[in-house]
Amino acid sequence: MLYIRNDSNDPYFNMALDEYAVKYLDPSNDYFYFYQNNPTIVIGRNQNTIEEVNLEYVKNHGITVVRRMSGGGAVYHDLGNVNFTFIVDYRKEDFNSIERFAKAIVKALDKLGIDAEFSGRNDIIIAGKKISGNAQYVAKKRILHHGTLLFDSDLTVLGKALNVKPEKITSKGIKSVKSRVANIKDYLKTDITVSEFKEMLLKFVFEVEGSKLKEYTLMPEDMENIISLRNKKYATWDWNFGSAPEFDLSRSCRFKGGEIQAHMNVQDGIITDIKFLGDFMSVGDVSEVEEQLKGQRFKQEEIRGVLLKMDLKEYFGSISLEEIMSLF
Repeated sequence: MLYIRNDSNDPYFNMALDEYAVKYLDPSNDYFYFYQNNPTIVIGRNQNTIEEVNLEYVKNHGITVVRRMSGGGAVYHDLGNVNFTFIVDYRKEDFNSIERFAKAIVKALDKLGIDAEFSGRNDIIIAGKKISGNAQYVAKKRILHHGTLLFDSDLTVLGKALNVKPEKITSKGIKSVKSRVANIKDYLKTDITVSEFKEMLLKFVFEVEGSKLKEYTLMPEDMENIISLRNKKYATWDWNFGSAPEFDLSRSCRFKGGEIQAHMNVQDGIITDIKFLGDFMSVGDVSEVEEQLKGQRFKQEEIRGVLLKMDLKEYFGSISLEEIMSLF
């Protein structure tokens, strides 16, 4: 495994780095790196930004909004939040597996006297409060696993910057975002800086991976390509907000595996257009499912027949076929 030292606080660059690294860096090596962003809301791949974000608040407070490649829900980043990325060969057993990638995080926290544990579909918690969320993306037989670590973040911002849906609050039995998250620093017996925390984590990551710490320096060509991807994709309105077309039929439901919305146009009994949105944990591109459903008759047996031919776990995480079918 190689360590990429990345000092950028530009969220557009850091999202571009994720995509470039998993798709184009030498696949004979595994990679690990950190990044920290200036105040940013990071939207999941399949979410509707305009619906999720309090646009007036983020504009007034100079908060960037950027969409990532992976599924899941929206998160808030600032310089008190440490983000980590693993890029390795894809194995089926690593899909939606926090343990494989976050063992080092839990080990480092244990060394600091903090009892952390895995929880739910993608979280690490301390004393019942979330300090880390994780998500994944698969490309070219490689898997990118990235996660957040709330070290000393402003926890008051997320609840104000996001439009938290009532059904999500009800399903989690909570009253606010702030009430269920915490900063790692609050549980430390010894005061350390973010930089010291990162160095400690780095040591344990490579220890757990059984690899000597070797550094990979991004080449000028790498940097040129990442910056190009940043400018042409991640810094654009089209990628981060996109158009919000109107649909004839919209249905949504929240399951244990996340929220899923199905927005459809149906003409003469035929699905002419369909869009899936939500915070479900996909590692593939859900547009591939949408393309297969276009042109099908709006009949349960035909929709089921199409979905049965696809690896739904790759697109919808732990949401089952029967749960998806309840939307049709």
